[in-house]
Amino acid sequence: MVYQSRLSRIVPRVPAVLLACAGAAWSFGAHAAPKTVCTVTINSSDEKESFQRHLPPGDYQFVELVQRGKPDWLASARRRGVSCDVLVISGHFDDGTEFYTDRHDDREFLTVHEMQHESCSASGNGLFSKLKEVYLFGCNTLKSEPRHVAEGEIRRSLQRSGHSQADAERVAAQLSARYGQSNRDRLRHVFKDVPVLYGFSSKAPLGRTAGPLMERYFQTAPAGEVGSGRPSPTLLKLFGPSSMIAVAGLSDADPHAAFRSDMCGFADDRPSDAQKVAFMHEVLQRDVTEVRMFLDHLERYTAALGPQRRAVPEVAAALASIERDRSARDRYLEFARDADESTVQARMMSLARQLGWLTPAQEQAEFLRMVSDRMARGSLGKTEVDLVCTTYQEREPGLARQVMATGAVRAGNVAHSAVLACLGSPQAHEETVRALTSSRDEDVATVQVYLRHRSLADIGELRAVASGIGRMTAPAAQVRALETLAKQRLADVQSLQEIARLFPLARSLEVQRAIAGILIRSDTKMLARADLARSLRQHRLKSPDGSDVIDMLIRVLQST
Repeated sequence: MVYQSRLSRIVPRVPAVLLACAGAAWSFGAHAAPKTVCTVTINSSDEKESFQRHLPPGDYQFVELVQRGKPDWLASARRRGVSCDVLVISGHFDDGTEFYTDRHDDREFLTVHEMQHESCSASGNGLFSKLKEVYLFGCNTLKSEPRHVAEGEIRRSLQRSGHSQADAERVAAQLSARYGQSNRDRLRHVFKDVPVLYGFSSKAPLGRTAGPLMERYFQTAPAGEVGSGRPSPTLLKLFGPSSMIAVAGLSDADPHAAFRSDMCGFADDRPSDAQKVAFMHEVLQRDVTEVRMFLDHLERYTAALGPQRRAVPEVAAALASIERDRSARDRYLEFARDADESTVQARMMSLARQLGWLTPAQEQAEFLRMVSDRMARGSLGKTEVDLVCTTYQEREPGLARQVMATGAVRAGNVAHSAVLACLGSPQAHEETVRALTSSRDEDVATVQVYLRHRSLADIGELRAVASGIGRMTAPAAQVRALETLAKQRLADVQSLQEIARLFPLARSLEVQRAIAGILIRSDTKMLARADLARSLRQHRLKSPDGSDVIDMLIRVLQST
């Protein structure tokens, strides 16, 4: 061994066996393949650039997985044979469903579902199969709070089936822990058996802050630490104040490992549709409390089954088997009617229709019954207003009359009026719009939700609202009403003048800013701009935050 004899001449006193080991290690390092660092740059590139600047090119090679303009870039990387040792993902992750960007000129994103699909569908040489470390640069990536909590209806369902209250509470808590699917759990499932996942339990630093922190890390980090599969105390200490933590990916020994197998039953693209529908039927036959926690997966797969795929004989037969299962249907519908959240109840009824358990007319009847029941219980609010307006884009006065016939509608309840207005009642629309100038902030907030879906009817209505806002005395409700009016894009000169006259009278900076927000969105050519600018300068309340929308409006008026 030539290199060993050379080492012997340089260090003659080192034992030969140690020289042999050193030589073997030197030989292995010289010929080891470089580690592949895969980057997914959704938002900031600061983190990726720091890795690229400091990792030796001979030891690490970089592959950017994002291909701008190509929607299937993750699957494309797998088809190209890319296999990652290290994965660096940079993007916002606030709601836990996807990594996304805040740049208006870019629409790239990466959903958790896509990652689940990649993780479940890949064979031993997949994109994630060799991972040693994952860096998740985004807020809440390793947040531990459950995303789905359904303990109320689960507990009631268990008690109906004979469990004691204490036992029902215990089982409900266990199910929420198993199926609640916190961000941390979902990403641990995606990156199964990966030794180290770095992420953030709450807010994460933006790229312009994370980049310099990574620079400081690389200045002191031991050589070869990246991709070693061991948590770095140095990195965790630097990012610790920003809530960085490190966890391991899910292992087969994890108490909740079986859930990943179920999740992959829907996400894996290798089984046929008939096999997946059969698996879906098996899930639907379980205790309905488990079915509830699988709702996201059941909805997503059922929605993906288009008419052509449903028409395949084996798939049609499997779907027919579900449709005939009256026992599973009855348990499911009983549970759905008891759901705490109206949105969950509506989703479950929609899924029941897609499974053949409800006709469209029956689904509509269930929806109206839900609305009436919540009215009667006093639990109908902004969420239901948004749900009804979204569900019924077209006017359905007949449905409004059906709800009124139940006797559940309460006079003077703005949420009740807004729901009826969403369904197409002209009288309820008038009552709802009048509430925009109410002194109760809660009522104004409800009207704000309604007017996201339905516009003010005419100029007369617009002028009445503008005049009414001027008479409001509650600052918080007045600001909300002004913000709502701003979204109507005022083009009526009388209404604009009414709003402009309110500015000198306002005793709240927030009210003045809301007025400026309306005027800056509108066509101010119809107003006396010089007089308006003078009024703004003379009467504006001092801003503790420096320049604001009032200053912007003054500049706009002066520039024209």
